[in-house]
Amino acid sequence: MDPLLITLLAFAGVGILTSARVLFEYERGVIFRLGKLTRAKGPGLIFLVPFGLERMKKMDLRIVALDIAPQDTITKDNVSVRVNAVLYFRVVDPTKAVVEIEDYYFATSQLAQTTLRSVIGQSELDELLAERERINEHIRTIIDEGSDAWGIEVTGVEVKDIDLPKEMKRAMAKQAEAERERRAKVINALGEYQASAKLAAAAEIIQQFPVAIQLRYLQTVSEVAAESNSTTLFPIPIDLFAPFLQSGEPASEEAKAKALKAAAALMVDALPATEDQATLESTANKMIGMTEKEAREGEPLLASESDE
Repeated sequence: MDPLLITLLAFAGVGILTSARVLFEYERGVIFRLGKLTRAKGPGLIFLVPFGLERMKKMDLRIVALDIAPQDTITKDNVSVRVNAVLYFRVVDPTKAVVEIEDYYFATSQLAQTTLRSVIGQSELDELLAERERINEHIRTIIDEGSDAWGIEVTGVEVKDIDLPKEMKRAMAKQAEAERERRAKVINALGEYQASAKLAAAAEIIQQFPVAIQLRYLQTVSEVAAESNSTTLFPIPIDLFAPFLQSGEPASEEAKAKALKAAAALMVDALPATEDQATLESTANKMIGMTEKEAREGEPLLASESDE
């Protein structure tokens, strides 16, 4: 074969091999022909003009997670805080990302830091803690507008941590504790109010039926006796037995005394049994206003039972 033809074929083969490029699905190739931008190619197999006439700059279109360095700043209400965040962005226009900016990654990082400091300085501490979503969206909008000319799209911004001074943490803890105590007092007062309303309604019913207070008193005595084996003494107001003493005609002193004895005996029987019945008798005598002499001369108030 002709040596010249062989040489041409060899040059053609080398040119084809050097001009062939394979780009992944998430990659684009920005093509420059003799230093002039032509267009972006890819993905897949592409060919360039060989022998350096066309050069390619690869661009990755995947989302990049950029960690924004912690920023020391002062909020609108003069609180020193340390805030860090994460920025998510991607290249949507490869030609702008190559031609319009020297290093789009570094530029986006610096823009994110300055924007974060600016937004934190315009917000109060309560807003940073309670309205995190609104702050994130506001930062994302500002960075997206600033990087749009570079072919960058900001998909999200998340404030990760807000570090407060120790003094501020203690003050916030005291504030939270005071708020909890206030709620507890309000709930307690509301419960007392509702309970007083129920007690007032119960008092109206008991006023219409005086015997109800006697039954309630005896029920209380029975409950106390069941809970403990010790002897419990209850003072008995005379008004408690007014319904027993009331009748059509004024009762005699002897009838009143018998009624008081019967009531006292009933109350003592409700108490738990003990070995010292004499003490119970003496106490009952004192409860109905009898003197020791009258108790010895008259009929015994309670029948004593001796334990053998």
